[in-house]
Amino acid sequence: MIPKEVIQKVRRIEIKTKRVVDSILSGEYHSAFKGKGMEFSEVRNYIEGDDIRSIDWNVTARMGSPYIKKHTEERELSVMLMVDASASGSFGSLDKFKGEIAVELCALLAFSAIKNNDRVGLIIFTSEVELYIPPQKGKNHVLHVIREMLYFKPGKKATNISAALGFLNKVQTRRAVVFLVSDFFSSDYSAALRISSKKHDLIAVSLNDPREVSFPDVGLIELEDAETGKTVLVDSGSKTFRELYSKKMQLQYQKTQTLFRNNGIDEIHISTEIEYVVPLVKFFKKREKLLQ
Repeated sequence: MIPKEVIQKVRRIEIKTKRVVDSILSGEYHSAFKGKGMEFSEVRNYIEGDDIRSIDWNVTARMGSPYIKKHTEERELSVMLMVDASASGSFGSLDKFKGEIAVELCALLAFSAIKNNDRVGLIIFTSEVELYIPPQKGKNHVLHVIREMLYFKPGKKATNISAALGFLNKVQTRRAVVFLVSDFFSSDYSAALRISSKKHDLIAVSLNDPREVSFPDVGLIELEDAETGKTVLVDSGSKTFRELYSKKMQLQYQKTQTLFRNNGIDEIHISTEIEYVVPLVKFFKKREKLLQ
């Protein structure tokens, strides 16, 4: 039985995300992701201002007056939410952990998808795939997806993006829009990323906290790797240490960005210190311009 507090949290997330979707994201999402093509809808009389390229000359000749073919967008998109549930997601130096933001972000994407009659699926992974929900349509299905994300307790702590992408390619044989939500603290996954980006419209959603880039001066402190359990004692009061740490993290992020760019993968960078709706809208608008 799902705890009452989880149900209440699902409801709060539903209210918050639907408000954003209805007021901001619905149209942006629709414009950013085109369907499979255009399907025939009807033939109707030509109206001044219609595109003359739409005229159906056979019907026009038969009826003695101009008629046009009307088409509508055939969407039928499948949206896969791939969520990294490894232990590093349980970190956040501000109001929320990265994992909490991942859930809200995915809820926003899910409600945007069903408002446009698209299917939504879910893959939760750590060092292995721990949960898979096939893509389906409808509000009840999306609420089920959100509940699973909130209620889920990972069995593993580490991250294996390669294994998760390999699983995706096996279960999702048709092309899908895939949001890969992670902090990308994982061993080499470049080959798997390259293969998946050719099969799907793969979008990297990178979640980071400012303290993962800039280390504060708090004196001697013992750090523990959340995924391996290893600990190390560092002197954060050392300017040299802080500069080396910052440089290392920046180089790692630049390396990841280069990997995305070389494989034609769009990235949405989400920081725990910024409202995540802003970079989402920016991404959708950028996508819309590219599709025009």
